Amino acid sequence: MTLYLDYAASTPVSTVVLDEMNLWQKEHFANPSADHIEGSYSTRAIQNAREIIAKKIGAMPSEIVFTSGASEANNMALKGIAFKYLNEKCHIITSLIEHKCILNTCDFLEKIGFEITYISPNEHGEISPDKVKKSIRENTKLISIHHVNNELGVIQRISEIGAIAFEYGILFHTDAAQSFCKLNIDVDDMDIDLLSLSGHKIYGPKGIGALYIRDARNSEIVPLIHGGGQELGLRGGTSPTPLIVGLGSAVEHFPEEVSEQQNLFEQVIKDYNFVRNGSSSTLPTIWNITFNSDDEIKRFILEKNWLISQGSACNAMSNTPSHVLNAIGLSDELARRTFRISLPPFKCY
Repeated sequence: MTLYLDYAASTPVSTVVLDEMNLWQKEHFANPSADHIEGSYSTRAIQNAREIIAKKIGAMPSEIVFTSGASEANNMALKGIAFKYLNEKCHIITSLIEHKCILNTCDFLEKIGFEITYISPNEHGEISPDKVKKSIRENTKLISIHHVNNELGVIQRISEIGAIAFEYGILFHTDAAQSFCKLNIDVDDMDIDLLSLSGHKIYGPKGIGALYIRDARNSEIVPLIHGGGQELGLRGGTSPTPLIVGLGSAVEHFPEEVSEQQNLFEQVIKDYNFVRNGSSSTLPTIWNITFNSDDEIKRFILEKNWLISQGSACNAMSNTPSHVLNAIGLSDELARRTFRISLPPFKCY
């Protein structure tokens, strides 16, 4: 029997989410910008979703800007801040183990003259707040460190990093695609100025995400998509009401109990010889394991018909070893014997 264990890459859309989305696909399908009663229904539905998401992270509804997903939100955060300094350029701090959309955005910014510092993790995949602090320069305008690593599941110390950014008057962004709804987040307590999230990691639809922007109405973020003034003029385009409703519903109905698959998996995996990569502070639903030998991999594959990944879904499109595994010191040979097994998500405390 085939068992899907790649939930860090994507989750199914839950039944309750689908049911709520269908109403806005078939019946109340009007453009929310339309000046009639059906348009106002859509506007109210979008506002309700905005309120649900804002409450989850301790933000104001007006600080939630909807995007097509976390990748766009990450681009919007980094480029939107950087483009304010297009003439004089500025310095940005990130890490070597960020999601590819962060690293590729930083590579683009470097090519047009921005200065980027990439913090190396330790062998456990942890980003040191002290290293971040020591990397700050006079022209540092943004620090971007993810909350949970998508391959290792390591939980970063973003409250400490946020406090450092606040102390120096630097904006702090975190990619929370893997942590949103699974870990408690309070943007004020953690000194987070920008936060990216995604729908399809939490039983919501693909194609929808959001960027939290502190004081969004007064922000000087440069839009990537210009349009008709939607999302406070920060992200143009007709608002996809069904997707936004789906994201709000996914947040509202995110499960709190531990899945049966996690308990079963922890018992089954003990029968194999491997090393689990990561730190003591790791999301319990993500297991990054390096098998001790090729023979052990063959035994595992023959006995378990599990749908799992070697690294992230993004890295699956490349034959090169995972940049995350290389950054924590794994050789190409060890990286080849490494797999990410990600279980159904639940709420952690």
